[in-house]
Amino acid sequence: MYNPTVARLTYRALLGRRRALILFALPALLILMSVVVRMFVGVDDRVAAEVLGGFALATMVPLIGVIAGTGAIGPEIDDGSIVYLLSKPVKRSEIIITKLFVAVAVTMAFSAIPTFVAGWILNGNGQQIAIAYTVAALVASIAYSALFLLLGTVSRHAVVIGLVYALGWEALFGSLVAGARTLSVQQWSLAVAERIGTGDEITSDVGLPLATTLLVAVSVAATWYASQKLRTLTLAGEE
Repeated sequence: MYNPTVARLTYRALLGRRRALILFALPALLILMSVVVRMFVGVDDRVAAEVLGGFALATMVPLIGVIAGTGAIGPEIDDGSIVYLLSKPVKRSEIIITKLFVAVAVTMAFSAIPTFVAGWILNGNGQQIAIAYTVAALVASIAYSALFLLLGTVSRHAVVIGLVYALGWEALFGSLVAGARTLSVQQWSLAVAERIGTGDEITSDVGLPLATTLLVAVSVAATWYASQKLRTLTLAGEE
């Protein structure tokens, strides 16, 4: 179900000069922020959790997910070049799964690794905070990539909608509005981090069993529906 040629083309598109600059900018900002906080605050588990939870998990991970998820397929649909790919003897589900794999790999690389580094800078992994948020970033990367890849297949305004979701729902409502937290990938991944952390600095409003179920269900459902939409697009093009 993994196609090396599709993967190579997708990596090349995602890691082009303009997107690469954006992908590197957010992790660099997180690292810089962590260095400054460590210099002025010192080692503080609560502050470390606030930085990693408030910026890394609530803002950086979903934004990188938007760039990687929508960028894996959206531009090809917008400019019509997807037709050349669909004309090849490659299953549509194989295309989607390959592009999802690439989007997940890019999102993980540009979010989980910087999160781990920032955690060590902030408190040297005290209370397992760095590892907890790194694992949370990893699992969130899968769900975000699947969601935004689907968005890239169904809308020409995927980036705009994705940014509104990432900055509005996840970073704002998902953090502040109690009722919205149950439907937040951020809170689902926080449930995983809460289980790993050894202190009480990490909390989630969603229990781990429900969070795990929702992460898996959303990722699988989004991938399946994206495959169905790609099949529909092919039929429409042939007609």
